[in-house]
Amino acid sequence: MIRRLIVSYVLLVAVALAAFTVPVAFTLTAQLRGDTEESVRREATTMALLLGDGDEPARQALARMAGAYADETPGTVEVVAADGRSAMPPLPLPAHPDDPAFGATLAHGRTTVDWGSRLVWGPELVVTVPVYARREAAETVAAPAPATADRIVGAVRVRYETADLSDRLWRIWGFRAILAIGVLAVAAGLGAIVARLLTRPLRQLNDMASRFGDGDLTARSPVTGPQETQTLARTLNQGAERLDTLVASQRIFVADASHQLRTPLTALRLSLDNIADGVDDGFVREDVDQATAEVVRMSRLVSGLLVLARAEAKVSAPEPLALRELVEERLKVWRPAADERGVTILLTGEADDLPPVLAGPGNLDQVLDNVLSNALEVSPDGGTITVRVETGGPEEAVLEVLDEGPGMSAAEQARAFDRFWRGQGLTGRSGSGLGLAIVKQLVTDDGGGVALRDAPGGGLCVRIRLRTAADAPRWITP
Repeated sequence: MIRRLIVSYVLLVAVALAAFTVPVAFTLTAQLRGDTEESVRREATTMALLLGDGDEPARQALARMAGAYADETPGTVEVVAADGRSAMPPLPLPAHPDDPAFGATLAHGRTTVDWGSRLVWGPELVVTVPVYARREAAETVAAPAPATADRIVGAVRVRYETADLSDRLWRIWGFRAILAIGVLAVAAGLGAIVARLLTRPLRQLNDMASRFGDGDLTARSPVTGPQETQTLARTLNQGAERLDTLVASQRIFVADASHQLRTPLTALRLSLDNIADGVDDGFVREDVDQATAEVVRMSRLVSGLLVLARAEAKVSAPEPLALRELVEERLKVWRPAADERGVTILLTGEADDLPPVLAGPGNLDQVLDNVLSNALEVSPDGGTITVRVETGGPEEAVLEVLDEGPGMSAAEQARAFDRFWRGQGLTGRSGSGLGLAIVKQLVTDDGGGVALRDAPGGGLCVRIRLRTAADAPRWITP
């Protein structure tokens, strides 16, 4: 929008400049052309009067005038007698006395003007005037040329080079062009300033909308600018305030409900375990085991909802953590479960000078637990889970978990972070559908990102990007 406003402002100024400057430049060009033509015609007429006088002093004066004219101006004088082939002393015969302009002037007594080009002018201006006898010279100035040929005794031609005129023309147009460019540059600068001032309230609203779309429900827009944008800002702020209140109430409800449900679910599971211990009937035991499995799944679901509610509330700020040490600690917890199925967990990547990462207390533990749980769920017996830790850049660390399971299609990867969406595992256990949703929420809250992609050789790769603590000391792992 800023670009469009600047372009519109510059175009408006350009149209105004063209409307005022171009006509003035054309007028000055026409005036320059007219003044030059009038001056050359006057000089040629004066020389024709001297030549038509017929006496020797007049002719000598003509010779001196022609020489001075050639010295002082970019013009030359040519004279031809009435027969078109003879010279008229004291000036010599021109190089081309049979020129059509000479013929028209001698035959009809017309003054001819030739600029050499239809566009402005050519390299020279040629003015040819008839020479009449002394007794008729006065009449040539006040009245049209006589129709009879015996009154014309010759013709005078002035060739005036237009190089100086062209220079003056370029100065006229060049000055106005440079002035127009300067004005347009100033207009563009002023237009940019005005456009930014006009669009500042809209940019503030857009910034508020972007933050709101990213999940920051505390984002508000300043109430500034024109009345229309102020009204819009107040409306959006009121809507955001209302939505923030509703979402906060929902989070509180989910957290409270999840917390309250954990105790009865624990008691229910203990009761089912007691029933299973005292039942000998195989069918009854099978039903009790199924009920116990559902209670376990419900407990995991309630725990996941509680984690999500706390994560969305952002109750803790990120702190520098030693990523390598934390990964090794969580792998020690998960290796016994992996060994039961013959699954190998390998830790690879950079071991020395790994920068600390920023994460909320307990967030990375839950992230690793959920990712490793999913990887173990889909890994075949005897498979391998590879955990890779490396530096992704000066301000980023990368944690990757690769499994050898069936992987996911592109459509499944797009839905994997949706809440309550569950993929197909290999162990027969059913998840809560909140694992990857929790991972994304926790990683995003800490300023990182998570993505899924196909692992080399098959399986799934969970790639987690974490911010590094630039000002924190580096952790050196043994």
